[in-house]
Amino acid sequence: MNPLTCIITDDEPLAVKLLESFVTKTPDLQLLGSYTDSVEAVAAIKEKQPNLLFLDIQMPDINGMELAHMVPQETRIIFTTAFQEYAFESYEVSALDFLLKPIRYGKFLAAVEKARQWFGLTAAAEAAASAENTQQQQGPTESQPAAQTVFLKVDGEYRQVAFSDILYVSGMKDYVMFYIEGERKPLITHMTMKAAEELLPASLFMRVNRSYIVALNKIRSVDRNDCLYIGNEIIRVTDAYKEAFAQYMQTKTCN
Repeated sequence: MNPLTCIITDDEPLAVKLLESFVTKTPDLQLLGSYTDSVEAVAAIKEKQPNLLFLDIQMPDINGMELAHMVPQETRIIFTTAFQEYAFESYEVSALDFLLKPIRYGKFLAAVEKARQWFGLTAAAEAAASAENTQQQQGPTESQPAAQTVFLKVDGEYRQVAFSDILYVSGMKDYVMFYIEGERKPLITHMTMKAAEELLPASLFMRVNRSYIVALNKIRSVDRNDCLYIGNEIIRVTDAYKEAFAQYMQTKTCN
């Protein structure tokens, strides 16, 4: 994977210097610029399109939360602030992480590693989708078998999981839990639900609400309230996903 690029935006020069020193000693992390002025930062971010933005929240002119809404979708945000009360709000703009000042290098490094995982998984999902599209255009061949497994980073190591063993996936903030058939505890990894949705084949899995993706062939029953029974879990199909699920059910139901 190529080095991650980043921009630092903080109105405190000492905070900028500290983050610059952290970037300098972090392998495969490239600094594209540092800005104490939020207006200048917006222009630089749009021009340079970094992978990561280390962003303070309390700044003059444009505060961090406002600036976050101006950042291109491809740039992921790691907030840096002295105010813990902003933590919940940071997840509303899909921040990758939230670093509380004074920032220690270990916490900084962990946030960068989380970003590496996010970009790695996103790239893998895009590559898999591209390969699937190519295979569909060319037709099935013996040399292009469909992927049957996925590697998940769990507790510092990569665990290979067969798609056929996954019951459902549940998301909470920046963590995703994969529930595996025959295992008591889920596999927990740093990932967004969007990345998980892109990683799992659409022919086998479907998102049915904001927090759940289900394995379609693991659904035991569906009740009149659009509740799905999978393993020991009851999962509700919410309004935003009912139409797509109803279309799937039409293809599987004999009237």
